[in-house]
Amino acid sequence: MGSASFIQAVWTRKQSDAMRFLQRVRGWEYRQMNRLVRMPQPTRPEKARRLGYRSKQGFVIYRIRLRRGGRKLPARKGIAYGKPKTAGITGLKVHRNHQAIIEGRAGKHLPGLRVLNSYWVNQDSVHKYFEVIMVDPTHNAIRRDPRINWICNGVHKHRENRGLTSAGRKHRGLRRKGHSATKARPSRRAVWKRQNEVKLWRFR
Repeated sequence: MGSASFIQAVWTRKQSDAMRFLQRVRGWEYRQMNRLVRMPQPTRPEKARRLGYRSKQGFVIYRIRLRRGGRKLPARKGIAYGKPKTAGITGLKVHRNHQAIIEGRAGKHLPGLRVLNSYWVNQDSVHKYFEVIMVDPTHNAIRRDPRINWICNGVHKHRENRGLTSAGRKHRGLRRKGHSATKARPSRRAVWKRQNEVKLWRFR
């Protein structure tokens, strides 16, 4: 059993006494730090490597904090005018998951880097903590590596905002295939458009 397999087995048993104690101590430490922190190395090296991270120049890890739960409607005095259907203030749910929101914030704060992937590291009653794998597309170590230099193409700018990362594909419903996901491909908007627009031949 290699070191990566051992670390992975430890992380899969999050309810064990050792992990609960370790996560509680780390949660206290994370709360004292800033919302966005650059990490010297990944907290979960085996998970980071499975998601594409390599310990070489050009790869950066950032830990980001996000407030848990939904968000209230920003309505003045708590009054949302209009139909009763749109009168809700609380109980609203965002379509993107927390992990995709975290990736979007990472790309916004670090526009010169590309978001490769992210993974969960901790959470408490108020916050969730994710580590985001960022890649520098201008670094020669990245541009010369044929296994990762695809991310240097301009089409991958801010891929996290277009639902192209793993977390983004998940909230778009692209983890499923076959008859149960016929309305998810290529996207929900494209399916709606195909089924609702009228297409007429020019000569008819």
